[in-house]
Order: sequence, then structure tokens, then C-alpha cells
Amino acid sequence: MVFTKVIKTPAYYSRFQVKYRRRREGRTDYQARRNMIRQELCKYNTPKYRFVVRFTNRKVICQIVYATVCGDKVIACADSTELARYGMPVGLTNYAAAYATGLLCARRVLQSLKLNEVCVGQTQADGKEYHIEDEDTERSAFKCVLDIGLVRTTTGNRVFGALKGAVDGGLYIPHSCKRFPGYSRGENGADDSYDAEVHRKRIFGVHVAEYMKMVQEEDPEEFASKFAAYVKAGIQADQIEELYKKVHDGIRANPERPKTEKKSFPKTVREGNYLKTVGKDGSEVKYWRPLKLTKEQRASRVQAKLAEIARVAAAALEEE
Repeated sequence: MVFTKVIKTPAYYSRFQVKYRRRREGRTDYQARRNMIRQELCKYNTPKYRFVVRFTNRKVICQIVYATVCGDKVIACADSTELARYGMPVGLTNYAAAYATGLLCARRVLQSLKLNEVCVGQTQADGKEYHIEDEDTERSAFKCVLDIGLVRTTTGNRVFGALKGAVDGGLYIPHSCKRFPGYSRGENGADDSYDAEVHRKRIFGVHVAEYMKMVQEEDPEEFASKFAAYVKAGIQADQIEELYKKVHDGIRANPERPKTEKKSFPKTVREGNYLKTVGKDGSEVKYWRPLKLTKEQRASRVQAKLAEIARVAAAALEEE
């Protein structure tokens, strides 16, 4: 007789607790999230803000979020597709676009809190280390922590470009320059070094311009394929740095989100016992539907039908 060892007993399965959906999908690290949103007990019901940075295949998204029992609340949001209003319609996922999006989100939330004139930030994007909390301002700077999600914190990652843009925009985000482009660890006892000029080139997209020139010289067909959007927009490699400077100036001048016009939905009008939907000019009829009747109207319709049936029956008897 063969005996099998029971590893997981029925008692184990009766106590098994299913993980959260986003944990099962591998989309949220709840241990890191708890550490970020945990607030001191002496600060009852005080929101703890997070600077959330996410990347998709087409754009960069930056948000200022705080957690509540009912879910997260967003107080400000910006994405790289808005850079087209400031003169940069292409390259919306690179390091320079991440910096500009972080700058836009920072200036937008400070303007909504009326801190834009107090916390000006770093007006010249030179790549140097900057902390708004070191300055003597009338009001305290708006503090939040960086939320990068599941992104690997490698040196030079685009997430830290958005961080640098938000910090230069006037937000207080605790950080160091160890993950910025241009930082190198010292070897054999040497001190660490940080080259701000390397970071500055990334902020203004100089690395993209240099790559464009190299590909254009070596393989024009590959250049036409990889940079088709730049060619269509009429943007050359020598214009990229100046364009990003104009984008930064435009964001500081007006970071507000433009108001969208309300769509002119078709109107529903009443015609007799029917409702019809027509276009804005009153000419296009889309569909008809009968008007909903009340209880008294339905009862009167039944009585009218019974009376008509009785009349037809009486007329048939007279003919016979």
C-alpha cells in the first residue's frame, strides 16, 4: 500500500486568502505603496501627496495624487501630448519630454494652490542639483514623494527626468542626483562625480539631435523610417534644443489646461405623441421613438380600442 504525503491540507485552503487583483496582475507593489502612503498618527486626515510618473508607448503621464479610504484622488495631471501646444508635437516619450511634462505638472499644481509666484523653482534648466526647500520662501514648499511604480531605478532612467522637471518647477521632492544622467560612482577609492552638462544635454534633447545627425549621414532610408514624424513636422536636428527652450518658457508663462468646447449633441424635440432627435440645424432626423404615456393615457387608449371594436361589431350586425 502506497502512502502519499499531504503537503497542503484542507485547513490550509480554508485559510487561503486571494491576493488583490492588481497584485495578481503584477501591476502594483502593495508593500511599496503602503510605505509611501503611510502617514504619521499625529497628522490625522492629512493627505500625503505622491508625484506619480507613468510611461505608455505614446506619452508620459505625471500626476499629483493622494490616497484615501475610498481610493486615490488626483489634484493635478499633465501628459506629454500637451507639449504640442507649446511647439513640440513629436518625441513625446523621450527624456526631454519627460522633463517638460514634469515641469508642466509642477507649475500647474502650484498655480492651482497659488504658490506659483512663491515657489518659482529653477528658471534656467542647467542640470545642476537644486532643492526648493533650501531657499527662504514666504510659504512652505509643496512636498510630495516620487512614485515610479514598477520601473527599475537605473541611472539615467526617464522617470528621473520627470522628477528633475518637477523639482525645477518648484516642487519639494526628496531626492539625490545619484540616478541622474552624468553621475558616476568613484572607483578604487575615488569620490563620486556628477557632470551637470551631461544632464543638461538630456533635458534639451541634444542626444536625440546627435543621433538624428548620425543616422541621416550613415543611412538616409533608416532616417526616413525612424524620424518620419520629425520630417513630417518639419523639425530638424539643429532646431530641437531651441524648441525645448521655447517649450519650457511657454509652460512657465501659461501652464493651465485649455478649456474644451462642449460638443453639440443632437437635441430631442416632441412632435405629437412622438419624440424625435434632430441635428443642430434641425434638418437631420436620426430616429423616432414613441412618447412614454401615463397610466391614465394608457387606460383611455384601452377604452377607445374597446369602443372601436364594439362599433365595428354593431355595424356588422346591422348589415346582416
